[in-house]
Amino acid sequence: MSDEVPHVSDDAGQVARNPGHQPALTGCPWHDVNEMLQAAGLRPTRQRMALGWLLFGKGARHLTAEMLYEEATLAKVPVSLATVYNTLNQLTDAGLLRQVSVDGTKTYFDTNVTAHHHFYLENNHELVDIPDPHLVLSKVPDIPEGYEIARIDMVVRLRKKR
Repeated sequence: MSDEVPHVSDDAGQVARNPGHQPALTGCPWHDVNEMLQAAGLRPTRQRMALGWLLFGKGARHLTAEMLYEEATLAKVPVSLATVYNTLNQLTDAGLLRQVSVDGTKTYFDTNVTAHHHFYLENNHELVDIPDPHLVLSKVPDIPEGYEIARIDMVVRLRKKR
């Protein structure tokens, strides 16, 4: 796949939206991003399309805003870091990305929004999926009245043995 982002006009065609409908993927990242954005109720602007193409065109991955900004810069996508943050947050709010906080200063955005947990490799600052789909927490704390668990994120921090 080329690292150059295809050009798209601002008047991308609208399709009927079906809430909760996940579009069938065609294998064409540009078309798939357009369908994903529209199905999520987001207008497929030039910048969302370009950033979505970079995010979703390479399979399941974990990126920080800074990593995506660097990829956009290398692909000659004219966006600011603030636009990258805004777009990532909009995609997260729309359910297309999952936000994973590693510590108070580092947040990753995961293109795999299914329920799963992560290893954080401290030595090279990398987030990877835990491959065990049957991993279960045996005990969760009592939930305060009036609240429910939205999701549980487990991050297991790993470092090389000394």
